[in-house]
Amino acid sequence: MPDWYSHYIYLILGIISFSGGVVSTCIAKTWAPHAGRTIYRAKEPSTFWWLVVMYYLSAVLFVGRYLYEGR
Repeated sequence: MPDWYSHYIYLILGIISFSGGVVSTCIAKTWAPHAGRTIYRAKEPSTFWWLVVMYYLSAVLFVGRYLYEGR
């Protein structure tokens, strides 16, 4: 495995996760892998926001890991 791959994978995953949160927020629907269906903001707001928060939280953790490894 290349040396750059092991370092930048966390940044790449963080960007993908953040993008997923932004897209889900803008289009008002998100994919729920545990349920195997699409969750809409208007029909199930608490589940929708819980999943969107998980996107943002995972983005923060991935980018934090990237920054921590860069020391």
